[in-house]
Amino acid sequence: MSDTPKDGASRRDFLKLASVSAPAAVAAASLGATQVDAAAPAAPTGEARLQDTAHTRAYLDSARF
Repeated sequence: MSDTPKDGASRRDFLKLASVSAPAAVAAASLGATQVDAAAPAAPTGEARLQDTAHTRAYLDSARF
């Protein structure tokens, strides 16, 4: 290996920067977040989400083990 300096960043410099910047980005995102109201669910929780059709019945019958 030669001891000549290289131009640009090395892999080690990149990993050092990545290890510091990832937690900083998470902290900045959590501090800057505002409270948002949750969206209403699309379907009521008591109803089935799949429609009862011949296609869905055929699929469910074929998926049984």
